[in-house]
Parts: sequence; structure tokens; C-alpha cells
Amino acid sequence: MGKIFVLDSEGIEQLLSTALVGRIACASPDEGGGRPYIVPLAYGYDGDAVYALGPLGRKIRIMRQQPLVSFEVDEAEAEDRWRSVVAEGRYEELTSDEERRHALQVIFRDNLVPDLIEGTIFYRLVLTQKSGRFELPDDEASVYLAEIQGISR
Repeated sequence: MGKIFVLDSEGIEQLLSTALVGRIACASPDEGGGRPYIVPLAYGYDGDAVYALGPLGRKIRIMRQQPLVSFEVDEAEAEDRWRSVVAEGRYEELTSDEERRHALQVIFRDNLVPDLIEGTIFYRLVLTQKSGRFELPDDEASVYLAEIQGISR
């Protein structure tokens, strides 16, 4: 077991920008009786919002009813070496051609956009609050603490 530290804003942005899959947590009293629903999501991130698209299903129905969501990404190399970001956000559907073009650029970057089925829903999660944590093994945590204490003096 290692030591857990706060991930700084640069580390938060880096993880949000590079993670391949995130998880949306959403809930609505009308869909699933208010029980939280958590689903994985392939996404793109532009520094302000998470962009995604997909067919109408449970997740979209819930977010339409209750647009306040949580979003999580993480990466782990070992049980005592990981990073995680949890964000709060607001679901917004994208309806204009300009918004949809931007979403496709953010999601697929320079890659080709696949054929999309008719009725594909484009949306973003505007992130309003972000926090992060990371863990280092005990021996590396000691070195890290010595470095940050030396810098702050």
C-alpha cells in the first residue's frame, strides 16, 4: 500500500485529455427509481467539456430528465500506482451543425469519422468541478514528499 496525494490541475487536464474511456454516473427518479446508473464512455475532451455521441438509450433518457452528472476517468499501473479524476458536470445535447462538427473534431481528432446511424445523438458534459488523486508506492512517496517540501521552502 502506498500514499495518496492530490492531483494538481495540470495532472487533471492531462488525464482527462489522454484517457481512452471514462464513466458517466447519472440518476433519475423516473428511470431506474433514482438508482445511480454508471456506464463506460469513449469520449473526446476539449479542456472544457467531454464530448460523445450515441443512440438513444437509457443513459440519454436519464440525462435528458436529470442533466446533472458525474464523470470519472482513471489509469492504473499497479494497486499502489494509479491516477483518477472525478468531475461534476451538466449534460447538453448538441443540435446545431457547428456544434456537431466541433464534437466530431474533438472525439475523433485527426482520425476518420465512422459512418453514424441515423438518429445519433451528439452531446457534451460541461465540466463544472474537477478533482483528482494519485497513489505512489511508499518508497516513491517518500521521495516525492521530500521533493515537494524542498520546493516549497
